[in-house]
Amino acid sequence: MTGFARLHALLVDDDESAQVCRDLPESACRAQPHNYGVHVVSLSLARVGEGLADTKLVLAWLLDAIGAPTWALGLLVPVRESLAMLPQLVISARIRRLAMRKTVYVFGCVVQGATVVGFGLMGWFAQMFSCALVGIIAVALIAIFALGRSLCSISHKDLLGKTVDMGWRGSVSGTAGTIAALATLLLAIAYSVGWIPLTVPIVAGMVALGGACWLLAAFVFGLLREEPGATTGDIDGLAAVIAQLGLLRSDAQLRRLIVARTLLLSSALAPPFYIALSGDRAASGLGTLGPFMVAAAAASLTSTYVWGRFSDKSSRLVLMLAATLATLANAVAAFVALTMPTVLEEASLLPVLLFVLMIAHQGVRLGRSVHVVDMADRDNRATYTALSNSVVGLILLAGGVFGVIAQWLGIGAVLAVFTSMAALAILVAAGLDDVQAV
Repeated sequence: MTGFARLHALLVDDDESAQVCRDLPESACRAQPHNYGVHVVSLSLARVGEGLADTKLVLAWLLDAIGAPTWALGLLVPVRESLAMLPQLVISARIRRLAMRKTVYVFGCVVQGATVVGFGLMGWFAQMFSCALVGIIAVALIAIFALGRSLCSISHKDLLGKTVDMGWRGSVSGTAGTIAALATLLLAIAYSVGWIPLTVPIVAGMVALGGACWLLAAFVFGLLREEPGATTGDIDGLAAVIAQLGLLRSDAQLRRLIVARTLLLSSALAPPFYIALSGDRAASGLGTLGPFMVAAAAASLTSTYVWGRFSDKSSRLVLMLAATLATLANAVAAFVALTMPTVLEEASLLPVLLFVLMIAHQGVRLGRSVHVVDMADRDNRATYTALSNSVVGLILLAGGVFGVIAQWLGIGAVLAVFTSMAALAILVAAGLDDVQAV
């Protein structure tokens, strides 16, 4: 028994797993204990890398501290998220040509790791460049990072479906998320209480360490025992995009899932507005962001494994419950911002609401990921993932409109919109098939 198989035995009840695989061939089923461990270790390392180099907090702080222009800070998240999703329609057709697809994921991890290490190096040597050049380099790095993330996103769901049986896929992401959340929580506490000084060299070093985690994740994932996959029916370029967009007309459940995901973007877009409500205007320090980092990490630590196991039972119910929590958190924040803004001076209120919101966000991430994998079969799983991600990525480009609404009508109005979106998502998710019961 390999070390990865021992990890599977430790995390999975042998009585539960000692059964005929539901949608894996026999050879892949025999390799599942080893592959389950590989997935958990590799994904945990990648998630730790994300925590050490969080785009919305750590990289933004680093760029601000080294004097990058404001336009570069504003582009970080939109470029990262949209470029991670938009290319996937075309990429999926090329990936389908490959009988063995783990190399795509490994390459994507290497790209992400290398660019994050580049961010760390930029922090160390920023004084050698002009502020404008630092901004250009930062946006270029985040764009390359996003393309690597795109390769990982589209290939990982396909590989997870090929190597881990239905009923255990959610626990892979849940376990990895819990491990990474613990590491991120310790980092957040260390930053908050001053155990780790918030200086450019130290933060840049932690960012580079995050990049190293991605590189190690690539090495571990290379140990995956993958069976050859289907390569027939591949088309490329514009023809691939047109053909795959046709699924939006023919598959009502896929349309409904994409609508639910779009409405649930409210859980991902709301956190920066919570931070803005806190009144923290420190130019080059985390200030009150320390408690927010702790709240986000604690939410991930306490919920990801539970959401993952729950998703294996019913990803539909996970999405409904996550949408309900997002509705409640945003509704309270919107109500307070619109009617009792002085209450926001209570230091613990917004971090508590963010804690609830981030629990919801973890449920959204795990629920929709497991749902799209389980609703598809082994021949169209990559296509379903690419199509849903690309459509949502295109919609995400319009996310800047919420900043305009906030400027015109106030942050409370934006949070009211997010509340309505999350509430509608409950109804839309209720119409999804219970794919795990099939």
